[in-house]
Amino acid sequence: MKQKVLYLFMALALLIAACGGGGGDATTEAPDATGAPSSGPVVVRIGWSGSPDTLNPGAAVLSESYTIFELVYDSMYELNLDGTFTLSLAETADMSEDGITWTFKIRDGIAFHDGTPLTAEDVVFSYLLYQNTEGYPWMGSYTSYFENIEATADNEVVITLSEPIPNIESQLVFLYVLPKHIWEGEDPVEFENEAMIGSGPFKMVEYRQGEFVHLAANKEHFLTPPKVDEAIFQTFETPDALVQAIKTGQVDMITEMPATAVATLEDDPNVDIYVGAPFAPTVTDIIFNQIDPENCPTEEEGGICTGHPALRDRNVRLALAHATDKQKIVDIILLGNGGPGLTLIPDGLGVWYNDSLTDYEFDLAKANKILDDAGYLDADGDGIRDMPDGSRSLTFRMNWPSDSVDGPRLAELLSQMWGELGIKTELQAMDPDALTAVCCPAFDFDVMLWGWGSDPDPSLLLSVMTTDEIPTGSSETGYSNPEYDALYAEQAVELDFDKRVETVWKMQEIVHDDVVYVIPYYDPNIQAFRTDRFTGWITDEAKIEFSDTSSLVVIEPVK
Repeated sequence: MKQKVLYLFMALALLIAACGGGGGDATTEAPDATGAPSSGPVVVRIGWSGSPDTLNPGAAVLSESYTIFELVYDSMYELNLDGTFTLSLAETADMSEDGITWTFKIRDGIAFHDGTPLTAEDVVFSYLLYQNTEGYPWMGSYTSYFENIEATADNEVVITLSEPIPNIESQLVFLYVLPKHIWEGEDPVEFENEAMIGSGPFKMVEYRQGEFVHLAANKEHFLTPPKVDEAIFQTFETPDALVQAIKTGQVDMITEMPATAVATLEDDPNVDIYVGAPFAPTVTDIIFNQIDPENCPTEEEGGICTGHPALRDRNVRLALAHATDKQKIVDIILLGNGGPGLTLIPDGLGVWYNDSLTDYEFDLAKANKILDDAGYLDADGDGIRDMPDGSRSLTFRMNWPSDSVDGPRLAELLSQMWGELGIKTELQAMDPDALTAVCCPAFDFDVMLWGWGSDPDPSLLLSVMTTDEIPTGSSETGYSNPEYDALYAEQAVELDFDKRVETVWKMQEIVHDDVVYVIPYYDPNIQAFRTDRFTGWITDEAKIEFSDTSSLVVIEPVK
């Protein structure tokens, strides 16, 4: 899911006023400084810098949306912090001997938040909706090999595949089950889903984009009823405001912070900080708009394609890679809490990550020579290189989402580094929704700084570099390579694990050689919570994610 991809909140009036996020009536009473409720419901307050782009699970792009979906909806499987899967909506899952047919027995007695029973019919309706809605950016790809989906009279979901696949769990884990009685008859793309009726451990109370998401506990949840009564996700406009909010007790937990804030919070006796691997391995990427004119989406599909033509030249991308000092970026932005990146498949995916590749070393002399040899000279003596035909200078627009904690500093560093090559960058932060609009399939940009949150299976991240995803909005680079496309289709149905790993490694080698992205680093997860408010946060797993269901259903006030 895109962290570009893949955000929501509701808060008390005093909380919203404090962060400059706008107004709002005080609808709940927060716990006092000891974590015990002074009166009224037990409310956990979570601070973050983003906000969901939509409450529609099919249409969502930003990762904050998926954080809320995980809390409000259920799916066939639950992804655990250790990377394993357990059945959720289904009590059993049976595969036929040929691997073609899967039968899932849905648990009896599950209800949506409005009291309507959840049945196999709702599951089938949801899967078909995701599969058949062309305007959905991600969800349809999870159903690519679903040839038939039907419900039986025994409350079973039967999925018939076109051929066996190696990853049914990862294909179903994010297909959130929607209530058929609410969604049927609605435009699946335009439906705003403001009531957000699901069956998950939390239910929607109120959402104001860019301000807050207010959730109430579903105490009747069939598996994990929360111990708290409410959860409030509040958006803060700056990293400093976010850090200050946890120091003052305005929030109980924050999902992100700049590495520079770690030392400040370490001295606070009421705050614990955890740095670890993200639940969904995340990738910060430097994105080059390299779409060829013949692949530009049509006007009806939203294509604009104004990218700088120099970025379609591998020589230019290669020079920029050699001019990017990744270790300096890690040292300054992450304060050493991380390491240089390599491919779009992050090291957090374990065996899928191709660690045999050799990265492009930081070498300004080599970078300058590459551009000189390719004819990108400073023709008019203004200090900025020009296209070989002299038609325009190498001046690139560089954009990043305005809610990014590290985006501004990364942009400044890259501007300085690339400036040593005679390349000018025009820096501008953009609202995440606006940036999504110019990204893809519009391709109305030159260079973007953003990131991805990864599925546990590599297929999703691999798919964004396929030709088929250019008009869908999933491809952000416009990269197209028939050999890569063929290998993607091959790995998707390869049942031999070792052969699939070999293919995935080959695909990473191809896109690394083509310099499709420059990956400055793989993001560590830095989160913090107040120790005087709630106890029970899950800290003993290999991965850290306090906004996940795993923590939010078990935390309780400090006695």
